[in-house]
Amino acid sequence: MNRKISTLLLVFSILFFVGFHSHVFILEKAGIELPFNLQKIYLFHAVFSTVLCVNFVIFSRVDKVFQQIAFIYLATILLKILLFCTIFYKPLFAEENLTKQQAVSLLVPLFLFLLTEAFFVIQILNKNSTKTIK
Repeated sequence: MNRKISTLLLVFSILFFVGFHSHVFILEKAGIELPFNLQKIYLFHAVFSTVLCVNFVIFSRVDKVFQQIAFIYLATILLKILLFCTIFYKPLFAEENLTKQQAVSLLVPLFLFLLTEAFFVIQILNKNSTKTIK
């Protein structure tokens, strides 16, 4: 379990640094300025995804919780979107109009971390589902 948690921490840390710096590099090359702090957005997604996956690794050992992990994951996706909209209300809704590039810059970190956490949740479900079948 410690190895799995260490792997999660390492992957999400690397994803944060590589994703953020690549994103900033591309934006600078294109000459696009954002009305929001991109680093805070990446940090939010990295922390939320890491905490979520670490908790799933821990709770996957509890049979009653493991049987409901897929449904819990769906609820956490909704929670993540609601928290994101609440925390980043001003850049999302208070700004006049976001350009397409600015809107994409909000969605890139979301999908990047969402796909990665979904990969880890699927691994947890597949690894532990063999225990419940037997």
